[in-house]
Amino acid sequence: MNRKYSPEMRERALRMLAETRPSHPNMMSAVRHVAGLLGMSPETLRLWQRRYEVDAGVKPGLTTDAAAEIKRLQKENAELRKANEILKAASVFFAKELDRP
Repeated sequence: MNRKYSPEMRERALRMLAETRPSHPNMMSAVRHVAGLLGMSPETLRLWQRRYEVDAGVKPGLTTDAAAEIKRLQKENAELRKANEILKAASVFFAKELDRP
């Protein structure tokens, strides 16, 4: 079952995890506890925590903003390549038209 959680829910879950973390022996124990309270998968909460740490610069990795920018640039690059191919084909077509007597 794939559910979409609101940003407010994500913030609340991460805040609860940060508050609960000192009373647990390890992070996974705290994740399971908070996820159980909120009725979500522990894996979802673990991934949110990991993403938060990367975005905050605590752990190395590709930030959410950087990943979105890369995705946007890849899409733009693909569109430009397609436009370039169309322009090349059009120039060949019109060059042939100009060569006709």
